[in-house]
Amino acid sequence: MARSRLLPDNFTLALLATVFLASWLPATGGVGAFLEHATTAVVALLFFMHGAKLSRQAVLAGIGHWRLHLLVVVSTFALFPVLGLLLRPVLQPLVTPELYVGVLFLCVLPATVQSAIAFTAVAGGNMAAAVCSASASTLLGIFITPVLVSVVLPQAGSAEHDVLGGILRIMLQLMLPFVAGHLLRPWLAGFMGRHAAALKYVDQGSVLLVVYTAFSAAVVGGLWKLLPLPALAGLLVVCAVILGLALGATTWLARRLGFSREDEITIVFCGSKKSLVSGVPMAKVLFDSQSAGAIVLPLMVFHQMQLMVCAVLAQRYARLGREAAATQE
Repeated sequence: MARSRLLPDNFTLALLATVFLASWLPATGGVGAFLEHATTAVVALLFFMHGAKLSRQAVLAGIGHWRLHLLVVVSTFALFPVLGLLLRPVLQPLVTPELYVGVLFLCVLPATVQSAIAFTAVAGGNMAAAVCSASASTLLGIFITPVLVSVVLPQAGSAEHDVLGGILRIMLQLMLPFVAGHLLRPWLAGFMGRHAAALKYVDQGSVLLVVYTAFSAAVVGGLWKLLPLPALAGLLVVCAVILGLALGATTWLARRLGFSREDEITIVFCGSKKSLVSGVPMAKVLFDSQSAGAIVLPLMVFHQMQLMVCAVLAQRYARLGREAAATQE
């Protein structure tokens, strides 16, 4: 029997298992130091693979739809941070100050790529525009996210954190491998296509290793002693509120500005989602090890919540599309 879309997927279950493992058996001493260096290499490999996967033809096919892309960028990098800051007096009491730092961090992250495109396809949206918009969001995030972190979270993270330093570190650890992978795509595309199933585990395994390393450092620093159970329950409410407002705002704006149904679907799924795959490595680069564990926890909760909600929403769009087509026949 097929698993319900409302249940966690295998990757989410693996994330939860990784958090439990880091909580009970955190990496310390020499092992922790080794994993810190290993995750740097793994993150570079992760973004190298993302660069190699990016199809230039698909991007060029959707790049001309500038109004749609502009709305997605505004939603991703302006609407979310504004929501996080404006709602802070109301939502922060539901969690701890450390967790709300993570909430604000997820608000300044780029959009997700794979799931945004997948849900757009299921719902019957503009696929070329979705590929272009989601990919552009990831690239823009390399430059915009560190700037927004310095504005929204000026006191968070490492004492050595600064805007130019953050951008430089992200360019060296993320952008450079991404560009290298994309330039080598003509030679790697065939291999990656033939081994897509196996490379998926490399992709996900990279994120799991970074999560384990970050949570290990946070647990050693007393993470769970600082996060009471009511705050974790409050985090569910905080993420639900922000996701609901983002979905509502993108839907309303798309209709208000006269976009087609297909474009509306693309705007909703690309403009309301946040990338776990980009966010976890960015947290490692921008924040110190002990802070990163608490900072990525809201992102992990938001990630699963957006998957469950958008799965239902995509099916609803698809059903309405079939009904509309049937009435026209």
